[in-house]
Amino acid sequence: MRYVLAGVLMLALVPTFTMAQTQSNDDGAAGLRKDIQELENRLDKVERTSAMDRIRFSGDFRFEAHSIQASIPDHYDGMMLQNGLVNTIFYYGATGQLPSSPSAVNQFIGQHYADYLYFTNNLTFNQLKGYMGMFPAAMQQQLMGSLMPGAFVKGYDVNNSMMYTSRLRLSMSADVAENVSFGGRLAMYKVWGDSTGVQVFNGQANTFNIDGTTTTVPNSDILRVERAYFDWKDVGGLPMYISIGRRPSTGGPPMNLRQDELRGGTPMGSLIDFQFDGITIGYHLFEQSTLRLCYGRGYESGFGNGEVLQQPADRLKDADFLGVNWDIWSNDSMLVQTTIAKAFNLTDGFNGLIVLPNNPLTGAPITAPVVMRYTPSANLGDMDIAGLVVQRSDGPFDYFVNVDYMKSHPNGMTTPFGGLFCDPFETPEPHSGTMVYVGGRYTLPNEKTMIGLEYNQGSKYWFNFTPSQDDIIAPKTDTRGKVVEAYVIHHIAQKFLVKLAYINYTYDYSGSGWQIGAPKKLNSTPVLGFPTYDKAQMLTLSMTARF
Repeated sequence: MRYVLAGVLMLALVPTFTMAQTQSNDDGAAGLRKDIQELENRLDKVERTSAMDRIRFSGDFRFEAHSIQASIPDHYDGMMLQNGLVNTIFYYGATGQLPSSPSAVNQFIGQHYADYLYFTNNLTFNQLKGYMGMFPAAMQQQLMGSLMPGAFVKGYDVNNSMMYTSRLRLSMSADVAENVSFGGRLAMYKVWGDSTGVQVFNGQANTFNIDGTTTTVPNSDILRVERAYFDWKDVGGLPMYISIGRRPSTGGPPMNLRQDELRGGTPMGSLIDFQFDGITIGYHLFEQSTLRLCYGRGYESGFGNGEVLQQPADRLKDADFLGVNWDIWSNDSMLVQTTIAKAFNLTDGFNGLIVLPNNPLTGAPITAPVVMRYTPSANLGDMDIAGLVVQRSDGPFDYFVNVDYMKSHPNGMTTPFGGLFCDPFETPEPHSGTMVYVGGRYTLPNEKTMIGLEYNQGSKYWFNFTPSQDDIIAPKTDTRGKVVEAYVIHHIAQKFLVKLAYINYTYDYSGSGWQIGAPKKLNSTPVLGFPTYDKAQMLTLSMTARF
């Protein structure tokens, strides 16, 4: 009986032992799963950290509100004059005599419209120059005198009470090897309410979309590559480096001071502020001094321009530049830098997208807003540029003095837009220009607020390569005239700042920012191919978040 009771008791306890064993196994499995999950989380963190160590990201987002007031002076419409000239040549070719009035020309065109279309559709610029050469100087003067009254345009205001822009920049860097690194920056820059990507050309450089301005002039909401290059350091065991790619060539000194940014580009920003592809070879002379040889290509003639459709004699040369950029002395308190460069085989513009309101050859209005691919038509010559900047930080004061110089070397060519600093029917001659640029900034004792003032003045023939300069009206340092800028920057937080700026342009001559066309005194009722500001001013409020 005792054995029977013991057996029954054992049978009764089996489920209990089984449940306890199962519970113990479940607890162990749960603990193991928890340990594995914690281990996986740690590995994920290590992998994420390792990935972030391979490529580092930073950037900024800027909002700006602009209020712009500008004026166009009295002038003669150059496109209207060009159209009147072409029409008169058609009349003269058919009748053998000059017309009695512009209305007689219009009446004759109406009566022979098919012939007129054939004439204008097949007209070339060389033919047009040949026709003009047939007229004696006195007859040319008589012809222009008859056309001028109908081309007069009374001066008018060009105001924009409020315009908003947004700019996003994403910077990246990575260590590729012990002495090789990568740097890049993507950017989006747009005007609120416009992502078309192509503007109607109005004579200003920021209305022509070219390779050098894709992310630094408001374009669209597309994120584009502004910079992408590698640096190969200590080449051959020497204090030398080679850098190749889309260059860090915007925001150079002293332009970065007014933005409260570190030096953004290698070349002097008042001479070259332009996105380009190229090569830099640098040599560290000593700790505070670096000498660089820089090469870049602005126009590639052998790709995308229908080169196989042209005879070799008709194809353009590539437009390149070669220069020296020397940080003579560079440390935390002072920068002394010089840039000396030569641009070879400059063209009448760069490849780009544009909406032209007028045909540049005939001057006739283009009735439909058609997006066109502009291709240069001629090499115009070479150009030398040089500059020196001294920039210092003395306690709360930051200031600079900058002097720049340029000289043109035309090859005699002109196009419907003109030649190097000459009009289409003139013979180009060498010209030189200068620009002086000074400025300073004072940081208040709170170390959060900065007050700055800058002034620059350019001569009649002044020209630089700065279409990427971040001024919504026009690049201020290409002005043939005077510019005054005042600003206040306040850091609400270390990486969040507000800026209030006022800039005032006084233009003395036309053609600021362009190497083609003769500069015209703006207070003399000039002939202008496109309207030109004589005065402009802008008040800007900006807010920037850096991350």
